[in-house]
Amino acid sequence: MKHQPGLPRAIDENLHFLCAELDSQLAKLQDYFKAPGDGAAQRLMVRAGYAYNLRQRVHDASIAQLSRKKGTEPQRLLLKNMELVARNLDLIGRHARQAVLQAEAVSRPELLRGPVYAEVVAQVRKAVDGVMPAIAARDSRKAVSIGQTSAKVEKRYRTLFATYTAEMREGRDIEDLAHCLLTANEVRRMGEALESIGEALISANIGQSVQFDRYLTLRSILSETSGDMAVAPLADTKSGSAISSVTARDGDRPVPAVFKDGEKAKLREERDGVKSWHTIYPGLAPKILSWEKRGRSAALLIEHLPGQTLEHILLNESDALLAEAQDALSSTLRDVWTRTRTDEPAAMGSMAQLKARMGDVIRVHPEFDEGTRRIGGLKIAGFEDLIERAATREAALAAPFSVFIHGDFNLDNIIYDPGERRIHFIDLHRSRYMDYVQDISVFLVSMYRLQIHDVPIRRRIAAMAGDFHNVSRKFARARKDTTFDYRLALGLARSFASSTRFVFDRAHARRMFQRSRYLLDLALACPAGKEQRLSLPIEELFRE
Repeated sequence: MKHQPGLPRAIDENLHFLCAELDSQLAKLQDYFKAPGDGAAQRLMVRAGYAYNLRQRVHDASIAQLSRKKGTEPQRLLLKNMELVARNLDLIGRHARQAVLQAEAVSRPELLRGPVYAEVVAQVRKAVDGVMPAIAARDSRKAVSIGQTSAKVEKRYRTLFATYTAEMREGRDIEDLAHCLLTANEVRRMGEALESIGEALISANIGQSVQFDRYLTLRSILSETSGDMAVAPLADTKSGSAISSVTARDGDRPVPAVFKDGEKAKLREERDGVKSWHTIYPGLAPKILSWEKRGRSAALLIEHLPGQTLEHILLNESDALLAEAQDALSSTLRDVWTRTRTDEPAAMGSMAQLKARMGDVIRVHPEFDEGTRRIGGLKIAGFEDLIERAATREAALAAPFSVFIHGDFNLDNIIYDPGERRIHFIDLHRSRYMDYVQDISVFLVSMYRLQIHDVPIRRRIAAMAGDFHNVSRKFARARKDTTFDYRLALGLARSFASSTRFVFDRAHARRMFQRSRYLLDLALACPAGKEQRLSLPIEELFRE
């Protein structure tokens, strides 16, 4: 047995022994299904303790290595995934023993259809036999083959399930057939454990935890490139998509890209949004390199854009670079708004948006579920009542024109490339023609909700918010948009309150909620027909 470099000897050796022990147990399970009998079942049951001890040794060795301060992140990921492999190998053995227990309860062995199970167990044995070679060679193709055994096992399970349930409907041998179904389910779960082993091996190889289907999609979408790929996690979106940076090789040329997968409808919207931006304002959005659908899921391979997000620049870079990025953003937005302007009025509907999200807000912050209250003789309206009243006012105040907006205009969806002095937009699934105040309000609150309480940073946030508001208001005045600040007050009220569902710092969430309520009170106190007189104290709002 040759020790594999990179793995501690205790892990490597005990994984070898565990695979050998599991092969022995699966061989006994095969023998049982070929010729059911107490002897074969007993020989399998007595091996439970040895497999568990081997798995525990791998676990203990992994914990010991992980507790050391030295070690790279790929090494730590390797150790965690080897422990996952050991856990699932032991799990296969447990399912084997449970399968025998259920099968022994079948009084008519011919109902079980033992030879079918023997064939399935042979497939499981073959997959287990490939585990150590896959580890030694760091071979993701072998890992995929191990994981794909799950689909083969599942196919046999469905056939057996259909057979057993059809026989059960005839009303005979119900108890025996129930035990047959339970036996089939235990064998099916062996396949699920093999898929987990495949995922662990692939994750160790590429340096990022990855689900099996996601890896297959990634391999498929990168099929035109050759050689190994490097994958690193970037983010998990609130809508459930996962985003990774990918570097593949096309011959000798590195190909940097962003891989994003998730719900098909969301990603189709993003693809369509990117296409729209390329038509309307070329160069602002990234290029889509590839697109693939898989059932209800989909994946995009998107051009990697050079530069840094505005969030990173705001929190980490110099005042000079931040000012440069702000100037580029202001210039880009004025140009986009001018080029895409149409005379179609736009209703933002911020109060309808807020009302729809309040359920999620209250689930995270139940203390915000405040009804009408009284202080002495003073009646204080509940927050829901303020929303209803503001919605009535908002309905009469459409924007005088429409522009093409980003739709999710957060700091981390805007990239500034200092080399080219250019702004880029990402995450464009909500892009559409709309009131530009929608983007402005989302952008401003995405700054405030940053859970950073460092005083100089909070001052930077307040100053940036004030500057951005001034630039936007100048654009509005030049286009005779007289209710800009009023609509912005409602948009900010929406974004302050609805964003608290992503903020678990209760004090910070309370500050955001209070600002939302203040803005609603301010808007409602403004006489109807005089909305153009409302002026927003932006810098005061954005101070901590």
